[in-house]
Amino acid sequence: MKASGLDLSGKFATQITTSKHFYDVTAHRYIQQNCQDLGMKYIHGLSADMDDLLTEEGQRTAKAFFEYVCWCMAHDVYETFPKHAAAPSHRPVSPAESGEAGKTGDVVIVTDCAGDDTQLKAMIDRFRAVLKHKSRIVNISGYPFQGGCLGCFHCAVSGKCVYKDVLDDFLRNEIQAADAIVYAFSIKDHSMGSIFKMYDDRQFCNGHRTVTMGKPTGYLVSGNYPEEPNLQMIIEGRSEVGGNFLAGVACDEIDPDAEIDRLAARLDYAISHRYIQPRNFYGVGGMKIFRDLIWLMRGMMKADHRFYKKHGLYDFPQKQKGTVLKMYLVGALIASPRLKAKIGNKLFEGMIAPYRKVVEK
Repeated sequence: MKASGLDLSGKFATQITTSKHFYDVTAHRYIQQNCQDLGMKYIHGLSADMDDLLTEEGQRTAKAFFEYVCWCMAHDVYETFPKHAAAPSHRPVSPAESGEAGKTGDVVIVTDCAGDDTQLKAMIDRFRAVLKHKSRIVNISGYPFQGGCLGCFHCAVSGKCVYKDVLDDFLRNEIQAADAIVYAFSIKDHSMGSIFKMYDDRQFCNGHRTVTMGKPTGYLVSGNYPEEPNLQMIIEGRSEVGGNFLAGVACDEIDPDAEIDRLAARLDYAISHRYIQPRNFYGVGGMKIFRDLIWLMRGMMKADHRFYKKHGLYDFPQKQKGTVLKMYLVGALIASPRLKAKIGNKLFEGMIAPYRKVVEK
């Protein structure tokens, strides 16, 4: 719609999505951002569970949402337009001398870099020059995709895609086998662009399996990345759920030379030391959604189920019977005013005692 030049300013817009709520906020914010770019009056959308419409509560929610949208339109109520971000600076990137001698390993750079995107190409060239590992480029803009993901679940059992363009084999042999993966792109409409969108969708042949966990990753981004909080959440969330150390995101908005060099240095350290970090909220929350989903659908999602069993990802809290019993005991003790007064600070001391032993070592 943006490319068409169609004037939609002042029109109302909203959205309805169904999912299992895995980062549904990022999809909604993407639509909101682009609607507001077009000058549309955006009404906060409805993010429903895939099965909500089959329940009475879900049907009531859908009806209530429609009534809410009608009220918003009648009273001219919509989300506040954000302050327009400054145009990208695209600060120049200095070339660096490339010394391939002595380089080892395999870092793959996945990009959709167009022939006329000289800025992104310069960022890639500098990164490859200062990186201490061997690197290669996979330009997905030239890959013969036969189409986007059909959602047919043909891959659910074997992991084999129904398309004959062998992207599943290409992913496993040419990209996922590398020591580290770096993505390079220019920001388009608050996203990585349509080619990367198709590439990401087609990776559903991996199901919900974190097949690259333990491998570090990084990003080279041309565009005003500091003004793209939704894109930042997507990139961090993808790394956290995937179990990949995010070595950094280098962009050309402030000091591209320094950012690219730091990214290369951190990536080298992560590869050399096999450095990983525990998952944060993005990773823990995302994996809990996947865990519960695959457990329920294990009869159909057989490849995912085998992977989750093998890697101990079915970490349901009810399996921690010792901790559950301990908490019942502590709860009974502190429920009694007499015992609670007698224990005093000993409960707190007991909680930190195991950690004190480790620290004192």
